[in-house]
Amino acid sequence: MPLIIITISLILVIILTSYICFHITFYVKEKDKILKDEFDLPPGKEYLPFHDIIIYHTKQARTLPYKEFSITTFDNLKLNAKYYECKKGGIIEIMFHGYRGNAERDMSAGIERAFKLNHNVLLVNQRSSVGSEGNVITFGINERHDCLKWIDLVIKEFGNDVKIILTGVSMGGATVLMASNMNLPKNVIGILADCSYTTAKDIIKKCIKQMHLPPTIFYPFVKLGAKLFGKFNLEETT
Repeated sequence: MPLIIITISLILVIILTSYICFHITFYVKEKDKILKDEFDLPPGKEYLPFHDIIIYHTKQARTLPYKEFSITTFDNLKLNAKYYECKKGGIIEIMFHGYRGNAERDMSAGIERAFKLNHNVLLVNQRSSVGSEGNVITFGINERHDCLKWIDLVIKEFGNDVKIILTGVSMGGATVLMASNMNLPKNVIGILADCSYTTAKDIIKKCIKQMHLPPTIFYPFVKLGAKLFGKFNLEETT
């Protein structure tokens, strides 16, 4: 009997720890998908020097006309995007923001850069971010499939000859790189991946280490939490 109790207790500890790791790493509450202020400026001293730049580019983007688009993901989530046109028939950059970010805050400066090149922009709100459905971030594992859906939408809306560039920052960069291994159509002529990570496993282990915790002990709980509660394999693309 004591052995059974010990075994059950151990299993419960493993499940509980995995659940906590899942919530910390992957889960987004609905209240966290609401803008905290007018510009949803990122917290932390390291971002303070960039607040004015973020505000400037966000205000600039808000003056531009746009058209809204949406897709339904393979797991039945509605994701939304805004299309900004610079040149009719021009190259379209599909832009993906970073972890726990949102399209407007992370990518508004990208619109100005793209317009200087006469590129059009589809600014995507990824799953679980402001403006789109979902509560689980999967570090590019599921987001890469969303990327393919956006590509299909652009081809459908703008024609079979449309040229596409996939652009992403941080987790968005990892998303477009993961998508590059999925038989992209010939319409995709380039990829811009800014400060992406090698794999979800590598970045998570690095973050655990930065929290002064042992990655070899805690990463397995994160991986298990993703599988049990997020329904995805964290190492599917490694």
